[in-house]
Amino acid sequence: MAEKKATTKKAATAEKAPAAKKATAAKKTVKAAELVVNAENIGFKAGDVYQALAAAEKALTVEEIAAAAKISAEETLLGLGWLFKEGKLVSAEDNKIVLA
Repeated sequence: MAEKKATTKKAATAEKAPAAKKATAAKKTVKAAELVVNAENIGFKAGDVYQALAAAEKALTVEEIAAAAKISAEETLLGLGWLFKEGKLVSAEDNKIVLA
């Protein structure tokens, strides 16, 4: 009789296992957006940042620039670095950035 109980427990756990695998498989299908770092892509992001600042005509934070340009914060920082290096931006008060 002990063997029969063990077999039924194994069968019950075997039925539960596939349901758990389906749940984890659904989580793996979601992928994070990839950020391509090359001179061309960063140049385009710098243009997006420049246009967002020019349209705003005031100092903006990194988050505000990202929202206005419709790009991620990481892409915004890449574009800002490009523009700072070219001397097209200056830092304003309260961590805001404005066109030079």
